[in-house]
Amino acid sequence: MIFVTVGTHEQPFNRLVKGIDDLKLEGKITDEVFIQSGYSTYIPKACQYEKFISVDRMNDYMQKARVIITHGGPSSFILALQNNKIPIVVPRLAKFHEHINNHQLTFCNELVSRKFPICVVDDISMLEKEVKDSLVTDQESDITLNNKQFVQGLKSIVANLL
Repeated sequence: MIFVTVGTHEQPFNRLVKGIDDLKLEGKITDEVFIQSGYSTYIPKACQYEKFISVDRMNDYMQKARVIITHGGPSSFILALQNNKIPIVVPRLAKFHEHINNHQLTFCNELVSRKFPICVVDDISMLEKEVKDSLVTDQESDITLNNKQFVQGLKSIVANLL
C-alpha cells in the first residue's frame, strides 16, 4: 500500500491529494492508497482517505506502507524514517497557496544536500516516476537515527537558514 499524509497545516494541499488520486484513477498506481488529506478541498475518487487520523494510526499506516509520501513538515518524514522507510517528500509551495512561503522546499533541499535520506519532489509531474521507482526498490532501509545528534544538527541548519 501507499500512505500519503499532508499534515495538519490549515491551507489545502490539493496539488498532492489530486496528483495521487489522478495516478490511481489512470491506473498508474495499482497499490491500495490511503491519504490523510487534512484541510484539502479536493475529494479523492479512487483512494481511501480521512481528513485527520491519530498518531498511532499514522504510525500503523507507515509500518504497513510500501511507499510513504509526505508534505515537507519534518515530523511526518521523520516518522517515516523511524519506520525505516525513505519517504517521498512533496514540499508545500507558496505559489499554489499551500503555505505562506517556500520554507519546506528550502529546508528539504538543504537536508538532501547534506545527504539526508529523503526524496524531494517539487514538481508534481515527477511524482509518478518517484512512486514507480520507490515501488521497485526496497524501501525498507536500515536507517539509524541518533535523535540527540539529529536535533543538534537540525538546530544548526535552521540557524544557518535564518
